[in-house]
Amino acid sequence: MTSLRPAPGPVDLSSIETDAAPGFAGKKAEGQAALAALGPELADQQERLFANRTTGSGSRVLLVLQGMDTSGKGGVLRHAVGLIDPQGVRITSFKAPTDEEKQHHFLWRIERALPEPGYVGVFDRSHYEDVLIHRVRGWADADTLEQRYAEINNFELRLVEDGCVVLKCMLHISADEQKARLQERLDNPEKHWKYNPGDLDERALWPAYREAYEIAIERTNTETAPWHVVPADKKWFRNLAIATLLLDALRGLELQWPKADFDVATEKRRLQEEDPVR
Repeated sequence: MTSLRPAPGPVDLSSIETDAAPGFAGKKAEGQAALAALGPELADQQERLFANRTTGSGSRVLLVLQGMDTSGKGGVLRHAVGLIDPQGVRITSFKAPTDEEKQHHFLWRIERALPEPGYVGVFDRSHYEDVLIHRVRGWADADTLEQRYAEINNFELRLVEDGCVVLKCMLHISADEQKARLQERLDNPEKHWKYNPGDLDERALWPAYREAYEIAIERTNTETAPWHVVPADKKWFRNLAIATLLLDALRGLELQWPKADFDVATEKRRLQEEDPVR
């Protein structure tokens, strides 16, 4: 699959297609089949990660999902992350900060939700809300925002140095596709629960959000924790792309099955000789 990493420097999201499937020649059916085919290896790699926590390994993965409303963070959780054992996954959906959280540094609640060794952690929205919505709404001045970008870079560098792979994905949806998905929610009573009138208020700020994303990606697109801009108009490609990136991240850890810390031959003999049900 073609790299979804933006080049270093200024980012122009308007130049990145939202309905493309870069590096994949097939159509929807082929893409769905390719996603399903990733399942066995994804599950195997995730189980290796989980097993290695018993050896004292600090390896873990943090998948950060950011995107405009309806870009498909929930769909990614169901169809891509859903391919691995839920026992080894920790999902955190960040909403508006609580009164308690507001009393702390903006990374405080993020730190508390980080995955432990052996786990895949997924953030549905994240610490980036504090440089996205705060820029758009004017809740933080320019100096504060620049300080936060630097703090985020230092925070993510520390995570990587501590054995955590930081996989950051911006789900890149078009305004037209968002409108169609919002219309679908309004037209289908079974999806009314997913609709929030506030979504239209945020949609009205689309250009400001695009600029905020462009600046945030440029400032925090580091070698240790790079961004990936994932075309999200095609749901099937979005899911395939995220699953592929997650698999690549797990493969990169080069995890082996932990070796037994006991004598296997002895235990096999004991199992046969001391079986209480015989």
